Amino acid sequence: MQQPATPSRRQALATGLFGVTAALTASAALSSPANAGTGQAAGPDTGQAAASGGDHARTRARALVRRMSLEDKVGQLFVVEVYGQAADTASAGNRTLYGVDTPAEVIAKYRPGGVIYFDARRGPDNVRDPLQTARLSNGLQRAARSAGARVPLLVSVDQEGGSVVYRLTDPATLLPGNMALAAGRSASDTRRSAEIIGRELAAVGVNQNYAPVADVNVNPENPVIGVRSFGSDPALCASLVDASVRGYHRGRVASAAKHFPGHGDTDTDSHTGLPRIDHTREELENIDLPPFRAAIARGVDTIMTAHIVVPALDPSGVPATMSQPIVTGLLREELGFEGLIVTDALDMQGASGQFPPDVAPVRALAAGCDQLVLAPELDTAYDAVLEAVRGGRVPVSRLDASVERILAHKLRRELFRHPYVDERHAVRTVGAERHRVDAQAITDRTVTLVRNEGSLLPLSSGARSVLVTGWGVGSTRALADAVAERPGQSATVLETGAIPSADRVTAAADAAAGHGLVIVSVNAAAAGSEKGAAQARLVQALMGTGTPVVAVAVRNPYDIRRFPGVPAYLATYSYGAPSLRAAVRTVYGDLSPAGRLPVAVPDAGSTGTLYPFGHGLTY
Repeated sequence: MQQPATPSRRQALATGLFGVTAALTASAALSSPANAGTGQAAGPDTGQAAASGGDHARTRARALVRRMSLEDKVGQLFVVEVYGQAADTASAGNRTLYGVDTPAEVIAKYRPGGVIYFDARRGPDNVRDPLQTARLSNGLQRAARSAGARVPLLVSVDQEGGSVVYRLTDPATLLPGNMALAAGRSASDTRRSAEIIGRELAAVGVNQNYAPVADVNVNPENPVIGVRSFGSDPALCASLVDASVRGYHRGRVASAAKHFPGHGDTDTDSHTGLPRIDHTREELENIDLPPFRAAIARGVDTIMTAHIVVPALDPSGVPATMSQPIVTGLLREELGFEGLIVTDALDMQGASGQFPPDVAPVRALAAGCDQLVLAPELDTAYDAVLEAVRGGRVPVSRLDASVERILAHKLRRELFRHPYVDERHAVRTVGAERHRVDAQAITDRTVTLVRNEGSLLPLSSGARSVLVTGWGVGSTRALADAVAERPGQSATVLETGAIPSADRVTAAADAAAGHGLVIVSVNAAAAGSEKGAAQARLVQALMGTGTPVVAVAVRNPYDIRRFPGVPAYLATYSYGAPSLRAAVRTVYGDLSPAGRLPVAVPDAGSTGTLYPFGHGLTY
């Protein structure tokens, strides 16, 4: 990789930049974590008016860009992951990826524009608890303010709500997720959900959330979006994307609509392949683009591109992320979006499978993307962009336009003035009681009763033994605990795994015969795979015992197409504990189910509709 500027040159650059910044932000630019208040920027209702000054941010950013080195400008393009829970703690992951030991050294080496946090499931393990996360954010911001041009970081995360894509776990408040919110049909609930997420992220120093998902999930076979979407109706999705953007801004965190121009009609996961969307331009206008138009009108800060091929928009066959007609032509020029455009992760197969590490970032930048997320082989990627600009393959003006937008965004979010957060405030805010109470109330309004043969539900009063079986160690235990808390009810757990074996199916059926009710948790039973077939066999075996069966779909609502004769079927759209508690309260009649399907459920042959959009029973 190109070596950073020499210390003397770096000091001169930093002094020049800091002088401009200080003039813009006065003495607050020298604030420290100990002296910071809540460390939160003023919360706008729209992203484009995120701080006082409005359009002046671009003028200020332009002045900063003129004083930056080429190396510092290239660094601002990249959003990187770092390994570890503290800025100054060594981790082997950083050494493997970047040749340095600590997160702070990663920041010093590359001077990136942003970082993205992950939990231990991916490896970086950045978000253990609120105090630790806030300290990590402060430590990384200190490192950024000591390196190169002293530009604060965008600290990002994928915290979509629901139980599929999230990074902060308990004690963070768990919200039900987009499709559940769509089932509730409440813009105010959606707005409050995003606000809670935003406030908790902002408290720990995360200033940008890669949410909401704006994809319209019109394909039941979609393996990567599903409940992450607000559903299959473009108007409903647009309305709730609008509400979500408002909520994040009220929560004082930047928002990012994804995945442009729409990832909802595919049966390929862009993490593992390159999806193709064959919508006509008219279909794109009617189905895929309305939520993004709504997000732009509401002032969304950022839009994330998708690694999908859309021939109607670009017949060349390149992914949208690398497509100038899609990124610049459609999003920037036709739709008039003036905020940040970020790539989806460049280490996903949809990008890396076709474009090697020295090509993907250059192509994305040339197409019009402003920030490059998780570029593999960062030394190679950084050098490739640097050389592309030096060699004239990417004009300096193209680079400067992106850096100007990045800095203007940081100015609008007041990150130069308030880079740090109050660590004590983080502990008080994340998982606050008022957040949890509101989250449960919102969740209670999302449960959908799809089938209730013979009015099995709500259950009559009386003592009862319940077998809780099916998918998920945590899900079955949470359901059983909620049952057992009720007077006169006892619960037995027999978890069968995602792909129940014949022996487990037999054991569950045998156990069902000795109980008064079976609650079976299903997840992806509609999938055309052995996972779906095995779960379907389990439900059918349970139905054959004569014991009443209640199936609870804890992710996609389509699973009933595999066992349409099940006596009762609830959709929670999430396997989070609040959703499962709400399901059990619905079974016993404490809650009258209020959710309505935000998608249509096709029949087993996908030739007709088993349950239409908007269906939902109540009592």
